[in-house]
Amino acid sequence: MKKILIFSVVAAMFSMSSCSSSFMEITPVGAVDEAALADQSGIEMVLTGMYATFHNTSYFEATLSNYAYGDVMGGSANKGSTYTDQSPFTNLETYAITSGNTYLNTKWVSVYNGVFRANVVIHNATGIKDKLSALTGESKDYYTETVAQARFMRAFWHFEGIKLFGAAIPYVGSDEYESSVNPQVSNVDASGNYIYIWDKVIDDLKFAYENLPDTWSKSGNYGNVNKWAAAALLAKVMMYESSPYNGSNGTTNRWAEVKSLLETIMANGCDSKGTKYKLADTYDQLYNAKTSDWTGESVLDIQMEISGTQTNTNCINGTAHIGMVGALGIGGWGFYQPSYEMVNSYIVDDNGLPMLDKSYQKKAPLTKIEGTTPVTDLTVYTDPRIDFSLGRFDTPYLDYSVPKTLNGWIRDISNGGPYLNKKNIPNKADRGSTSLSTTACSSAKNFHLIRYADVLLWYAEALIETGDPAGARQYVNMVRTRAANSYTKAVAEQFDANATSGTEMTESASSYVLDDKVNGKKLENAAANYRIGLYPASQFATKDGAMQALRFERKIELALEGHRWYDLARWGIIESELTNFISYEKQYLSKYSSSVYNSNWVTLPIPDAQITTMQGLLVQNANWK
Repeated sequence: MKKILIFSVVAAMFSMSSCSSSFMEITPVGAVDEAALADQSGIEMVLTGMYATFHNTSYFEATLSNYAYGDVMGGSANKGSTYTDQSPFTNLETYAITSGNTYLNTKWVSVYNGVFRANVVIHNATGIKDKLSALTGESKDYYTETVAQARFMRAFWHFEGIKLFGAAIPYVGSDEYESSVNPQVSNVDASGNYIYIWDKVIDDLKFAYENLPDTWSKSGNYGNVNKWAAAALLAKVMMYESSPYNGSNGTTNRWAEVKSLLETIMANGCDSKGTKYKLADTYDQLYNAKTSDWTGESVLDIQMEISGTQTNTNCINGTAHIGMVGALGIGGWGFYQPSYEMVNSYIVDDNGLPMLDKSYQKKAPLTKIEGTTPVTDLTVYTDPRIDFSLGRFDTPYLDYSVPKTLNGWIRDISNGGPYLNKKNIPNKADRGSTSLSTTACSSAKNFHLIRYADVLLWYAEALIETGDPAGARQYVNMVRTRAANSYTKAVAEQFDANATSGTEMTESASSYVLDDKVNGKKLENAAANYRIGLYPASQFATKDGAMQALRFERKIELALEGHRWYDLARWGIIESELTNFISYEKQYLSKYSSSVYNSNWVTLPIPDAQITTMQGLLVQNANWK
């Protein structure tokens, strides 16, 4: 069957219709007969289109930062903006979740658009297999490496669907793609039993792991996935398949395989430039455009670049969504504010350790509103990662200023609270040309989908699950040791608010310190009091104690990187954790006063629009029947 391939002449090359009624219905922007793509340059074009699916900036529903799902639904952040702005988002935030939520439908379409683009690459490459097989690749022939990249991406997008909707979703492979431009694939068998697609996703990733090169020699290909990115995603998929959920997701215990594969990655893994995987030297290095890329910690990144006046390929959260409403000198809509509960989670005990018993919830919020002025208690000792992960009043906000008043920083404090997102906001000095001066997130700072700290914490979890909780302590403490290597320093308030290239900060004397119990020293002139220490052996003497520490470490190390809800769901503790979150957060934000989280909601509902379109072939998942 001859297919017409769809592509756009813009930088992203491919575009999907977010209001498409069918999960595989793609709206053409322009069309090219596939004969015009039947050579290496044509394959490079469709490969570019496939990778461009990483740069979906469709408001909040489909971006791969996943902050609407991983962070806001996971209790790490509030939606921000105003209560009535983006009501489907508010419904997700307050757990008024229904199968008719339009965000879920857009996310579903995004997932299968990504799958479609990967299948386009495989289809075209297979059509000229003999020609491509004769070309030399990095370690295999060009054809094999092309298909390996596409199978990685096909697996990636299916897994993106699994994480949110569960593993009983349609798997659209090459056979299904070749059968129809818009294949109708069921998620149940002839007897009505769910078809869980874990093994098919794993097969794609195993092929990618076995056939992708360790490194890419051309600079233009450094952003392409390599063997070790495939290995890491494979480990993650098997880890999710091994997790308990609530017994409804077709899971199988593969922890021994996960452990073995992670050991191979830690021993041999490297990024596409050949840098062996390691933790970046400091935590703050990961979130600065000048230092964040190619530190050795990037396992799978979305590549960002400032180029001309374009913004779509350097704004993973859209061009204005997450920016402050004016204080940074750029337009912003004021979404994505860290929650009260998340911020207080950084409070530490006398040993510099998290309060695993949640006693931090009994302490006052770190920032209060006195009259109309936000005031932060900087004397309270917190983990030093706090002021790299999020923004607080009275502490430096990147190279912009020290926030002192609500004006320009918070759109509606009664809806979002007093805290600011930071990890995905560029420094003023990194915003590029003046043509991007009104763009709230334009930066060359890569977005980390998987980083090496994640891998170390997965390995700690695998050790716990395979009977070695004591062994996990080393890897959790490795992450904590790195966190002690940097802290936010006090600065003199000498900022040029009108500067377009950033203002050099002048360090200032303060009475606050970093109490570094990892290295046994105190460092002065901190922006607030910080303290950090290492876990003792006693915390990891039992599986329960080790898991408690591991889970909390993931919460603060990976804060506001889109992971929290997915972790809570796969661990099978989502009802208890989010019930606790609701109880705490509603003290300060009344919108949670009637919120309830259902224990079944370890997956979200398959959108009604997709079930209707599929005319009985697609069955709602077990948790939402």
